[in-house]
Amino acid sequence: MFDLLVVNAKIHGKKELMQIGCKDGKILEVAVNIPSKSKEIIDADGYFVTPPFIDSHLHLDTPLSMGMPRLNQSGTLLEGIKIWGELKPELTRKTIKARAKKLLLWSIAKGNLVIRSHVDTTDPSLMAVDALIELRREMKEFIDIQLVAFPQDGILRSKNSMELLTCALDKGVDVVGGIPHFERTMTDGQKSIRLLCELAEKRGLMVDMHCDESDDPFSRHIEHLTFETQRLGLHGRVAGSHLTSMHTMDNYYVSKLLPLMAEAKINCICNPLVNMNLQGRHDTYPKRRGLMRVPELIGAGINVSLGHDDVMDHWYPMGSHDMLEVVHMGAHALHMTGPGQQEALFDGITTNGAKTLNLENYGLEPGCNADMVILQASSKQECIRLRPARLFVIRKGKRISRMAKTNATVTLGFEDVNVDFCP
Repeated sequence: MFDLLVVNAKIHGKKELMQIGCKDGKILEVAVNIPSKSKEIIDADGYFVTPPFIDSHLHLDTPLSMGMPRLNQSGTLLEGIKIWGELKPELTRKTIKARAKKLLLWSIAKGNLVIRSHVDTTDPSLMAVDALIELRREMKEFIDIQLVAFPQDGILRSKNSMELLTCALDKGVDVVGGIPHFERTMTDGQKSIRLLCELAEKRGLMVDMHCDESDDPFSRHIEHLTFETQRLGLHGRVAGSHLTSMHTMDNYYVSKLLPLMAEAKINCICNPLVNMNLQGRHDTYPKRRGLMRVPELIGAGINVSLGHDDVMDHWYPMGSHDMLEVVHMGAHALHMTGPGQQEALFDGITTNGAKTLNLENYGLEPGCNADMVILQASSKQECIRLRPARLFVIRKGKRISRMAKTNATVTLGFEDVNVDFCP
């Protein structure tokens, strides 16, 4: 007796429609026909079933704060940081938590059941840390949240930053973060990487650094992050987020850098929506796209996942936390519209994200967590093209969200024609 049986499911790589049997929050069986009873049956009706979407890079302490206390008129990263600093004195634990919870409801409805969120640790009160730890606990039955201790104002540039970051880790934050390119000098940026990686190694934690988020071709902190990963034996536990300076780096230098990154098993996190908005702001024409070299990174055997980064805040005034929008932008901006390339980008919000976050029991195989999304589409490519309805979102073998199919009736003269957006 299953708790849940999903039937008529289209699964990537399977020619026939499959059935997925779930019990006690786990997938027990995946087969063409499962001759067993179930307490609940969901008919996928031939639509696409995927493991849940993963946002590898988000800021849950800032969403829905756009216009508070003012709008970012220049659209630049630095003005966004300045406005966030102006808002900090007005923040309360209650409002941070309320905005984040509202976003999480959007997230769940969009099929995002895993989020890695950076949280600012340079505020002496650490109220955002406390708010998100509390929210993580309250929402754990519905969504998994990894928190990154993020010294927004610089670990060396901001007073008592290392003590505050360490305190955040003591409270239960999961990952060590950093922002070396925002330190006062290149040398300080390198020093910050060394100090933070040593802290992570000492505590047995993962690392995720905002790294080289600029248009400066000589911002090369990823090289130092790779070196410290090798030196400290942090292989597979370190992620470089953004890496936007990579799009302007000398090609010869990149040809040397990529094998070193692959050897250290660095994970890379690209944020197409926000970096397409923030980067290249100082350019006249031509304007740079401002994204890391995703096709080349993948070609070098480096794991790449994707993040939404910001949703309606000081850095990005748009977004609904739909990870398929992230992939859709990436496909265009990265020139990755080939069939295999689109599938690789889809993996960036699923399986590759699971690698970045070091998740266990993720997928649609027996023994995996019974977390999945049924979309009104037939393939990964169609999911990207249509950004379709998430018909069912399933968490631990239980339906937690449901959405009606989207279609239309078009009237042509005296004739009504039903239009299915997923033929």
